[in-house]
Amino acid sequence: MKKTLRKIITLAMTGAMLVTSLTGCGGAEKTTEAKKSDDKVLKVGMECAYAPFNWTQDTETTPGGFKAVKIYGSEFYAYGYDVAVAQKLADELGMELEIHKVEWSSIGTSMDAGDYDCIIAGMGRTAEREKSYSFTTPYYYRDNCIVVKEGGKYADVTKLSELNGTGCILTTQLGTGWIPLLDQVEGASVGTNFETTSECFMAITSGTADVCIVDLPTAKSAALTNKDLKIIELDESDTFTGDDEMVNVCIATRKDDTALRDKIQGAMDKLGWNDKAKMDELMSTVINEQPAAN
Repeated sequence: MKKTLRKIITLAMTGAMLVTSLTGCGGAEKTTEAKKSDDKVLKVGMECAYAPFNWTQDTETTPGGFKAVKIYGSEFYAYGYDVAVAQKLADELGMELEIHKVEWSSIGTSMDAGDYDCIIAGMGRTAEREKSYSFTTPYYYRDNCIVVKEGGKYADVTKLSELNGTGCILTTQLGTGWIPLLDQVEGASVGTNFETTSECFMAITSGTADVCIVDLPTAKSAALTNKDLKIIELDESDTFTGDDEMVNVCIATRKDDTALRDKIQGAMDKLGWNDKAKMDELMSTVINEQPAAN
């Protein structure tokens, strides 16, 4: 009887070990399969609140019929220059595009945490950022400008020096390469800087700030739906210095993920996405595609 009982217990334990072993193998297979699936998805982080580079909309298509991309974990969609370029790259690589919406202030830390694998978000390549990320060559070249209130005190400014000593209140977006430029206006007051460019433009129209430093495409995009804004492209002989870094808009990956960086770069090269004429043509198109709310 004891021998029979021991035999039953032994068989039961053996069966349990076999089930555990098979379950473990299944888990490993699932993990491998998930990894294979991830390799086929281009996971991109962006604000989805920085028109015309990227924005959020509630429809699957733009007014002109271009296909927007559903935002991961959301019922909303993203479109804009960044989304259009990301889609071109994903198609060239044979990958599915996955857009992750994230606040600008945490866009780098969220990538480092593995929420997505690259940033395509109108990010300027700066020497400081190159310490933390790997960058492709530019996928867009932009000019900087200032935005003031239409008909306001500074509406006739054409040179940076004309702002010196005026005590004007400056603003720009937090965490950007425009922050260091604020100090170049002598005697100005640096007001509140904001999480989004939309908030910066609201500060101009409300009178909370007098001058916003920003890039030209973003300013043009805002002026389409806000007639209280005036864009001023400063005289080349009297403008900001050291702003060259913000001209180069590049794709960023984690510092050690040069494999993905090179993969994306290869797709850009195959698409011929180093042609400024192509870039400007696409930007002109998407500027007119944004919903009025953006």
